[in-house]
Parts: sequence; C-alpha cells; structure tokens
Amino acid sequence: MGAGREVAISLDAVRDKNLMQLRKLNTALFPVRYNDKYYADALASGEFTKLAYFSDICVGSIACRLEKKESGAICVYIMTLGVLAPYRGLGIGTKLLNHVLELCSKQNMSEIYLHVQTNNEDAINFYKKFGFEITDTINNYYTNITPPDCYIVTKFITQPQPKK
Repeated sequence: MGAGREVAISLDAVRDKNLMQLRKLNTALFPVRYNDKYYADALASGEFTKLAYFSDICVGSIACRLEKKESGAICVYIMTLGVLAPYRGLGIGTKLLNHVLELCSKQNMSEIYLHVQTNNEDAINFYKKFGFEITDTINNYYTNITPPDCYIVTKFITQPQPKK
C-alpha cells in the first residue's frame, strides 16, 4: 500500500439476497459450522451484522445477536467477526468492530461480549485494544475443536451522562 492511498473499505447490510456471502465467509474463516438459527439471528440484528468489502470484494464480516438481560437491558453478543487472511491488518476488522461499538453507544447499550477460544491470542489482543476484558472462562465450551475452552470477553460501555 502506498502512503496516503485511501483503501476502499465499505460495509453493507446483510440481507436475504447476500446471506450466501456470509455463509461462504464463515466456511472459510471458522472451524465451526453455523446453523439456521445463527443466520436468522444475524439477519434479525439488522445494522449489527455487516459484510466488509475491500475494493468491492467481500473479505470480512461481523454478525451479532441482540440479547435481553434479566434487567430488561439489551446487550450485544458478537457471534462472529472475521476477515480473510490476505486482508488482515488493513483496518477491516477495526472498521467492523467500530461500527458495532458506535451503534451500541447510539442505542444506549451498556454491554457487548463474545466467546474467544483460549488459544486465539490474535483475537484476544485485538479485542483488548478496544477495551474488552476477559470476564470469565468456560471449560469445554467447544465440542469439535481443540482446545475446547473459551474466554468470555466483555466491554462495558459507559454512556455519556447528560450535563447538569
């Protein structure tokens, strides 16, 4: 990449007509096969699920699920966030995550979390850069991958208080 050259990264909503793009990305990126509920949740989350395009090539995605807590508050669960290996390090994952964090802020959501395999140091370090912290460990969370353990990585979003 030449200095000062703007990389064309765009985000697009996931809809029925491009859902297959998300399916293909997930197959390439993750060691897990996702079921129909995953895709229904991804579609239902609206703006919280996005495809990322690099020069009009679909290279990454973030898929979230909105969850209601016992308190009635809505929190965001990141089901998947991934970028194809040749396109990592270009700010695509950052753009996807920032998009969701901005939505959380605008919609007064105070918590966003995800599961990360305990040996996935790249992902853990990526999320820590955005203020996420490891809040729990679940042993034997994954059934068909090694190690089977995961961390719950959470970011608590403090909403700006109105000036008095």
